[in-house]
Amino acid sequence: MRLFLLLGSLLILTSCYNIERECDDFKTGTFEFTYTIDGVEQTSRFKRTETFNIDYHEGKADSSSIRWINNCEFVLKKLHPTTNSEKDAIHMKILSTSDDSYTFEYKLAVKRPNKPLNVEKGVAYRVK
Repeated sequence: MRLFLLLGSLLILTSCYNIERECDDFKTGTFEFTYTIDGVEQTSRFKRTETFNIDYHEGKADSSSIRWINNCEFVLKKLHPTTNSEKDAIHMKILSTSDDSYTFEYKLAVKRPNKPLNVEKGVAYRVK
C-alpha cells in the first residue's frame, strides 16, 4: 500500500511540470546552430523574419520561405534549390525555450515512401 501511495504521489508531482515554450520570443532574430556532419562540427548562423530565413554558412547566403503553422511550428522551403533534395520542405518545431536559446526538432515536411522519417534535434542560440 505504501508503494502505491509513493508512486501515486510521484506521478502527481511530475504531471505538474510544464516545459517553458515562449515561441513568440524566437519567431524573429539572428541565431547560431552547431551541428555535426561526418564527425566534423560546424556552426551556421541564420537570420529569421516572419516570412524568410537566411542561412549564412562558409561565406554563402541561402534563403528559404517560412510558413508558420502555429507559434511554435513552421515549414521552411528553399527559394532557390540547387538539388532535388533541397526542393523538399523542412518541418521545424520549437520544443522548449530559455532566455537566449531554444531546443527544436526538424524533419522532412512530407515523408518519402519506403524510407524512414528521420527526426533530428538541435539547439539554436540567439546572437546578440
